[in-house]
Amino acid sequence: MKSTMKKTKKIAIVAILFMIVTVSKAQYDALFTQYMFNEMFINPGYAGSKEAMSATLLHRQQWVNFPGRPVTTSFSLHGPLMDNKMGLGLSVLNEKIGVLNRNLVYLSYAYRVKTGDKGHLAFGLMGGIHNQLNKFSTLKTNDDGTVDPQLGQNSPSVLAPNFGTGIYFNTKTFYTGLSIPRMVDDRVTFNPNGDVLQTTKIDPSKFHYYFTIGNMFTLSSSLKLKGQAMVKAVQNAPIQYDVSANFFIKEMIWAGLSYRSNAAVAAIVGVQVNPQFLVSYSYDYGINAIQKYSQGSHEIGINYLFSYKGKKVVTPRYF
Repeated sequence: MKSTMKKTKKIAIVAILFMIVTVSKAQYDALFTQYMFNEMFINPGYAGSKEAMSATLLHRQQWVNFPGRPVTTSFSLHGPLMDNKMGLGLSVLNEKIGVLNRNLVYLSYAYRVKTGDKGHLAFGLMGGIHNQLNKFSTLKTNDDGTVDPQLGQNSPSVLAPNFGTGIYFNTKTFYTGLSIPRMVDDRVTFNPNGDVLQTTKIDPSKFHYYFTIGNMFTLSSSLKLKGQAMVKAVQNAPIQYDVSANFFIKEMIWAGLSYRSNAAVAAIVGVQVNPQFLVSYSYDYGINAIQKYSQGSHEIGINYLFSYKGKKVVTPRYF
């Protein structure tokens, strides 16, 4: 009986490790329902687009109650320079999936060109470092709850560079962008002996292309509607899209719905405390098989706009 239990647990461990390798190969970009509040991680051309120093914190608990679920936290800080002719930004992200722990740090630069009286067209570059660690020592692999000696040590901490590019156009009520945020294929896998196998190369067939678009519609003096969409495409995989519609009530309350293709529907609510400070929350309900084993996904966002060069922020930024 004990022998059977041990074999079953080892099979489970192999399955977990296979999932980790698959994630290491495929999941380059973290998932956020409220991506629109942190688009600099998707497109470096977004840096400086709010015409004020902007700080955003997002925290996501995905598939609550599902063992080894993704838990992701991101922080971004960006703002304009040189009379809004340039934008600079910093993005930091931590993601935990099972025993996998990833940290990403990026710097972004955007060159912004004024187009007419209302818009800016930006060309962006981003570069940074990915760090990955697998905490195998946290796995309990024996009947008595102890760790198998073969999995008693964590994997080496691996560093890899990456970079991306994008273009972004925006006015006060409209935006659109196209980007490739990660251009280096920096996969990390492990062979049966525990050796690290790292791939660091530019492979266009692995590029993830992002297209985003959004607009704010004024319905009345006290009601606006913000519609937006994101489309993600990569070779040899189905196109993914995310569409949302959010009402902005009396310049104070955000309320809306979002749909992610073949994955989830979400409710989004937020409070515009003042023109500078926004607090938001979203709940995802899965429409795939994982929902049977989880209680959905929760996400909290905080955004703050700092007064810039003595200019007070008097109206909310919609995107």
